[in-house]
Amino acid sequence: MTRHKHNRWDGRRRWLRWALITPYLWLTLFFLAPFIIILKISFADPIMALPPFTPLIDWAASGLDRIQVTLDNYMFVFADRYYATIYLNSVKIAAIATLITLLIGYPMAYFIAQQPSGRRNLLLLGIILPFWISFLLRVYAWMGLLSSQGIINNLLLSIGIIDKPLTLLYNDFAVYVGLVYSYLPFMILPLYANLEHLDLDLNDAAADLGARNWQVFLDITLPLSTPGIIAGCLLVFIPGMGEFIIPALLGGSDTLMIGRALWDEFFINRDWPVASAVSIVLLLILVLPMMWFQRSQIRQSGESA
Repeated sequence: MTRHKHNRWDGRRRWLRWALITPYLWLTLFFLAPFIIILKISFADPIMALPPFTPLIDWAASGLDRIQVTLDNYMFVFADRYYATIYLNSVKIAAIATLITLLIGYPMAYFIAQQPSGRRNLLLLGIILPFWISFLLRVYAWMGLLSSQGIINNLLLSIGIIDKPLTLLYNDFAVYVGLVYSYLPFMILPLYANLEHLDLDLNDAAADLGARNWQVFLDITLPLSTPGIIAGCLLVFIPGMGEFIIPALLGGSDTLMIGRALWDEFFINRDWPVASAVSIVLLLILVLPMMWFQRSQIRQSGESA
């Protein structure tokens, strides 16, 4: 009987071990392996062949022949002002869209968190419902809404607010609308998860001490919701930086973002090494500030402790 229990416990431990290892295997398969492939291509030379880049390692009959590595792709990316403009414009568009999403999403998340349980679940369902529709179809719908003969312009013309259709499509405004609409749930959900668990007794205590509503919000609610704000901003800013579909469909020819540049390099110019170098630089732009922020947070928590 004891041996049977011991074997059953060993089996559970083995399943638990695999359950803990599986996420790391998943990350290795779908993140680390593609990253290594892109990193390898970024050090290659473009050629007219299939695949359109030189091999990193040449093998001969006797074994390893040579390792061919070049930094020309990175030198080209850093020397060409076109890519600097694209990076800066992508950061600007993603940052502004993130700020707008935060300003819209925070009141919505706060309102949902204050509702009774039944109504709260219904409101959350309304936030999640757009995910049941294809992302591409939702962006296409905005093309119909923002076009010169779309619903918005026809409505404004019919009520006499404007005399001629507004240019709402194929510009930065349309890109901001598409980004805010598409990524608003990614801002609301982490904010709601944070605001839901706030201790309301702190607000009551501050109110009893004479604090006004705006003081309670600025001194208690807003600081305590900082983790939700950071999580929501990261979930919006990071995919917004590399967005392709929204600027391609809603943005004009002057809307330059990394996603469209990568598409052009990969599929039009077929310069895979340069496209891979652009991708690696983009990853560094996103990852290094996050690592610095995380380290500063750990340092501050250690000092406070």
